[in-house]
Amino acid sequence: MNPSELKSFLDEKVELYNNFNFIESDPVQIPHLFQQKEDIEIAGFLSATIAWGNRKMIIQNSHKMMNLMGNSPFDFVMSHSQKDLDKLENFVHRTFNGIDFSAFIKGLQHIYRNYGGLESVFSKDYKTENLQRNISEFKKLFFEIDHQYRTQKHISDPMNNSAAKRINMFLRWMVRQDKKGVDLGIWTNISPSLLSCPLDVHSGNVARKLGLLTRKQNDGKALAELDLALRNLDKNDPVKYDFALFGLGVFEGF
Repeated sequence: MNPSELKSFLDEKVELYNNFNFIESDPVQIPHLFQQKEDIEIAGFLSATIAWGNRKMIIQNSHKMMNLMGNSPFDFVMSHSQKDLDKLENFVHRTFNGIDFSAFIKGLQHIYRNYGGLESVFSKDYKTENLQRNISEFKKLFFEIDHQYRTQKHISDPMNNSAAKRINMFLRWMVRQDKKGVDLGIWTNISPSLLSCPLDVHSGNVARKLGLLTRKQNDGKALAELDLALRNLDKNDPVKYDFALFGLGVFEGF
């Protein structure tokens, strides 16, 4: 395909998958359960954090997280007691366990109490063409609280050449405002043009087959290469093509 044909092909796939039907099989359904901005943010952040492995298990365990917080994530984060945190100790999703869950609750409280909340931290203008430095700086602030070293692995750092798939997915959920029903678009201080594709095995393999990506590893350098290719297709909303790449890989076995 020439560049024009490729864009048309991918635009068609975006239309096919970027609609309300996508939600029922995706963890983005978790933040959709809530109405209050802070509830949506926290539900999205926590469910994105455990978004690796079997998708049904991700969704099931994300619902479990919400239940453990009384289905009031922001209230739980801001007013929890040690007794409340003790109830989280048996939670586990792959390598994310109750120790990590409790640390994340404390980290979120720290962000809301001392830095104005998640949107405020991620909205800081570093005069860059994407949000990868913002992610790295967020991780530093998040882990200013007392925590076990093991918990740090659950937030990737793009400055260490990570593609940071899960947190880039969370940012897509919060920032994109295309009114198609999938992404929530509740953050108004970040331009969608700064978003990066949640690069995983599915989107990476499809991107390579389509000639959008040559690097073999799904790391930070690959993300930078894919970012450039997707911005050439749509500089204002490059990450809409995540729907096409993911859909082609997961639903069509492209």
